[in-house]
Amino acid sequence: MAYKFEVYTDKRGEYRFRFRASNGEIMFGSEGYKAKASAMNAIESIKKNAPGADVKEDD
Repeated sequence: MAYKFEVYTDKRGEYRFRFRASNGEIMFGSEGYKAKASAMNAIESIKKNAPGADVKEDD
């Protein structure tokens, strides 16, 4: 199993996505979006922009 995004509808009827690791564990989830296209755009933004993301640690 590879890493993957899963898009689903929550109890409030909003679209959300979660990111699963190759072992099936959920690594993170999104906020709710009114439109499925907005959730899909957020996924594309993460895929495009995350490779160079900084890591901020609390001091």
